Amino acid sequence: MKANFLMISMALLLTFGCKNKSESELETSTEETEIITTKPSLKGTWELVGFYNYKDDVVVDSFSNNTISRQIKMYTDSKVMWCKLLKTDSIEFFGYGSYTYDDGHLTESLDFGSSFMNEVIKEQHEFNFELELSENRFEQIELDEDGHKIYSENYKRIE
Repeated sequence: MKANFLMISMALLLTFGCKNKSESELETSTEETEIITTKPSLKGTWELVGFYNYKDDVVVDSFSNNTISRQIKMYTDSKVMWCKLLKTDSIEFFGYGSYTYDDGHLTESLDFGSSFMNEVIKEQHEFNFELELSENRFEQIELDEDGHKIYSENYKRIE
């Protein structure tokens, strides 16, 4: 008798315990497990690590920056500032302005800079690049008038 009672109880438990989820429960479950991906951001501090030269949109030469000088770029939510340490002149080469980026394009609009850069800014204050951005690296690529890659500055995130 006890064995029959246990068997019936187990059968009922399995029957009611294994009910199918309703469609709305399945949708809720699917929504809760959806993975949210964030797109990489330029916000932070970056160091120039090297350059690529292109021919026919293919890298034909690359070289490191570590023996030439040191260049740092800092991006906030809307502002950019970069500085380059030259062994011959410790106050030359910096620029400050605003930037936008989206969909593989970076635009920097410089307001002012070092003596040399102010002369450049008088002629051209907006600089447009193709942008290849990942979490800890980016390449700002200069294009010619036909849209072909010429060279890139390659940065790594340092903060």
